[in-house]
Amino acid sequence: MSKHTYLHPEPFVFENGKELTDLQISYETFGKLNPDRSNVIWVCHALTANANVLDWWPGLFGTDDLFDPNDYYIICANVIGSAYNSSNPLSINPATGQPYYLSFPEFTVRDLASAHQFLADHLDIKRINVLIGGSLGGQQALEWAASNTISVDHLIVVGTNAVHSPWGIAFNESQRLAITTDRTFYANHPDGGAKGLKVARAMALLSYRNYTTYANTQKEDDNEKLDHYKASSYQNYQGEKLVNRYNAYSYYFLTKAMDSHNLGRGRSSIESALSSISCPTLVLSVNTDLLFPPQEQQFIAQHIPNARYQEIESTYGHDGFLIETTKLTQAISHFLSDHKVYAAELV
Repeated sequence: MSKHTYLHPEPFVFENGKELTDLQISYETFGKLNPDRSNVIWVCHALTANANVLDWWPGLFGTDDLFDPNDYYIICANVIGSAYNSSNPLSINPATGQPYYLSFPEFTVRDLASAHQFLADHLDIKRINVLIGGSLGGQQALEWAASNTISVDHLIVVGTNAVHSPWGIAFNESQRLAITTDRTFYANHPDGGAKGLKVARAMALLSYRNYTTYANTQKEDDNEKLDHYKASSYQNYQGEKLVNRYNAYSYYFLTKAMDSHNLGRGRSSIESALSSISCPTLVLSVNTDLLFPPQEQQFIAQHIPNARYQEIESTYGHDGFLIETTKLTQAISHFLSDHKVYAAELV
């Protein structure tokens, strides 16, 4: 594992026309690039993840896993807005000498893909063997593939969509309402909005899981209990857990970026944008996903010419894309072997 920081030498122009004069992208690499640079696996992370894909996607990425650093050159970069050292609302604004906070430029998923194209150019990566992402990362991977700015041999997206749904936007707006109700969010302090962020995360968790998940993991054994329920403790715990590693400003801006996701913007249609993706594509869904239901992945697969669709059975809802790594490994390994991609050939 190797940690790096890329400093973009020119002003970065966002889709809305605003600029960031000192774009910084934090990224990590695993493994070694082979002589013909054909073994690149580029991972686009989800909403609050970091660049250490071996940490948050174990079972799929790691020694002796499907994507083994001994076989591949794996790159995972933090997106703009991320709390993990890429340019974000807590970065210092050179014009004021203070953090940006709410003055940070609003950005889109297309901006996330554009920034990582600059990183790929910097790394002299002209070909990605496998571009993979789930959720927000899947949105970014689709946008990047549709932009046709880099050669992608194989595209894999999990639990994502071609345009963010009214349902998903409603969840995100409800979370932002919770954050902005916390008056400290406007106090221009790194911990601003922390209580609101805790509530937002508890709300988000309901969309990541489902009725069955909670029934299986948070059911009470004591019929006499009147308070301090497992489900209540779980919501509090998950909220505090995020507050301890993230900030409300990054969360606020990144949920807005998710809302912006629409492959059809500036193109003739969503369908035509998908049809422009020519590489073999694997589209995976989780059958119990409430936030990105399977019909959204079916739509993607129907309009990418060389796409394969597969549904993963799981009780974990949207979080199944992070948890069901054994099933993901099976589906992805079959897809890659059918397209004659073998790790031994890449090293």
